[in-house]
Amino acid sequence: MRVLIVDKFEPFGVQELKQLGCEVFYEPGTSGEKLIARVRESGAEILIVRSTRVTRDVLDAGQSLAMVIRAGAGVDTIDVPAASANQIRVCNCPGMNSVAVAELTIGLMIALDRRIVDETQDLRRGIWNKKEYSKAGGLKGRTLGIIGLGRVGTEVAKRARAFEMRLFYADVFDRPDLERDLGLVKVPLDRLLSESDFISLHVPGGTSTKHMIGEREIAKMKPTAFIINASRGGVVDERALTTALQAGKLAGAAFDVWEVEPETPEGEFRDETPKAPHVVGTHHVGASTEQAQLAVAEETVRIVRTFLKTGKVLNCVNLKPA
Repeated sequence: MRVLIVDKFEPFGVQELKQLGCEVFYEPGTSGEKLIARVRESGAEILIVRSTRVTRDVLDAGQSLAMVIRAGAGVDTIDVPAASANQIRVCNCPGMNSVAVAELTIGLMIALDRRIVDETQDLRRGIWNKKEYSKAGGLKGRTLGIIGLGRVGTEVAKRARAFEMRLFYADVFDRPDLERDLGLVKVPLDRLLSESDFISLHVPGGTSTKHMIGEREIAKMKPTAFIINASRGGVVDERALTTALQAGKLAGAAFDVWEVEPETPEGEFRDETPKAPHVVGTHHVGASTEQAQLAVAEETVRIVRTFLKTGKVLNCVNLKPA
């Protein structure tokens, strides 16, 4: 089985794939036209990616390609309809990075409340301003509204509970077990928006959630509220967000994901949102902890191993067995 890996992947995972008898082409940084060529030339049967975009042209070039594995949860960087048209299975590794993303989310909340980035920048400029920065609401007793109570949202709730926060959630499903165990309260989205001090998004990407937080939703938020997006770029209308921040209608925002991101791990960042006031940002690294990446590698190997031994395709998001 020929396996092409075009993003950074744990050495442990590469070695495990080789021990399964796979011929592994480990070529991180391969994208665009080069990726199309390598899929065609290598005769890869399995393509493993993290952030690299897998377009229709890439899939059309894979004459031997049977499976694309996203070493992560979301598959919005893969043209899933084109994969289905080519009878190529698309698989993912859900839940492996939930704790890592939740940890970053809590970190971003604290960074917003305590203005850690602004303070650090002033210190680097030789400015001491204890009076200005001695103002923070703290987390205890404040309301966190979680939009999307899946794996990541649940892990965020567990950690926020340790800070003695009041917990709201909005989701298409009821979670009475978590309401009981964590003190969560399910409320309509509009109430969550209007009453929460912190709003954290944990929903999948795609057309159904694109700009689900737009001008109308932002207008319902408190002017003292903070919004955090560590889910998918495009879930928040960044233009509407920037307008609100510039007008002082929101206290701040922290994003790990953006509407406009480079297609490669290193490149020019053109999204203008971080230039707005009171924005804290990271480089789409929510899942990038050692623990999370090891778990993702293990799950990726499990998918390949199961396919080799039984023909069964685990975590397939498109083509289902007949």
